[in-house]
Amino acid sequence: MDTITIKDIARALNLSTSTVSRALRDSYEINPETKRLVIEYAERLNYRPNPIALSLKENRSRVIGVIVPQIANNFFSQTINGIEAVAYSRGYHVIIFQSHESFEREIVTVQQAVARKADGLLISLSSSTSDVGHLRELQEKKLPIVLFDRVSKELDSPSVTADNFGGAFAATEHLIQTGRRRIAHLTIPSYISITQERLAGYRAALEKYNIPFDEALVRYAGFGQDEVGPIVDDLLAQSPDAFFAASDRLALGCLDALRKRQIAIPETVSLIGFTNITVANLLSPSMSTVEQPALEIGQLAAEQLFNMIEGKQKIPQPGIIRIPTRMVIRESSQRTSVEVAG
Repeated sequence: MDTITIKDIARALNLSTSTVSRALRDSYEINPETKRLVIEYAERLNYRPNPIALSLKENRSRVIGVIVPQIANNFFSQTINGIEAVAYSRGYHVIIFQSHESFEREIVTVQQAVARKADGLLISLSSSTSDVGHLRELQEKKLPIVLFDRVSKELDSPSVTADNFGGAFAATEHLIQTGRRRIAHLTIPSYISITQERLAGYRAALEKYNIPFDEALVRYAGFGQDEVGPIVDDLLAQSPDAFFAASDRLALGCLDALRKRQIAIPETVSLIGFTNITVANLLSPSMSTVEQPALEIGQLAAEQLFNMIEGKQKIPQPGIIRIPTRMVIRESSQRTSVEVAG
């Protein structure tokens, strides 16, 4: 059977080839009924676009660059799954880069993506990125860029992230409702967007219940494996009755440090993380956490980028899209003597 082309579809439906091409790309310029006719006919005849011909005709590579701090992080691996699913359905390929939490590496990986003629970039900023000038320069050259998870208000770009404020508020409120009042907050570097949002949610929950904010109960950690233990020792001197960690990586460090110090969880102190790593329910005790919608963040960020690349958004819509989180309550934050609300 001969391979079907756009010309064949156009001839059969009595449409122009440009109309068929735009309909297959879901262009806003084509009315919904025409799109439906074209897509149904194309699916019926198993039409598949020729990627080489498309890239030559459209002057596009049909490749996007995705830059994440670390692929080994379960959250980022899930967002990549979401991005790749959308890219595949839209006829694009994905090149993945890691910044390894380094600003300098981030600049190099952005340059590599541009050198490979990527049609657009999806980026989650490294923990050491405070200057987004390298991305602003590319925007001025009309390269579509969408930020996800770790974003920046300094860049006039669409951004997709979890509702970090709402998730942190829910976690802190849950601890308060189970009788905790001295809630320590262990978080990542202060200038990262998600750090600021989660700290704000933590403080808002304390304020709601008239619990004074105590700066001595807040600590910032980097990404070194041996950092958490000394920080937990420092916080224990403040007599906390709960730990709210702004990431599950930090929560696991807390869990290990508290065990080594023979501090019972949740009898003496409660513990909540943020992300919902796959092993959270297998730990002893199983770990309460805030679940981030990683797959949805990746999918929506990819959709935003492809809409910019393909001109479905005549003018990019800067601003942050926040996707709701979900509290997952397990053993590490429950008190047997107090009934847990919600």
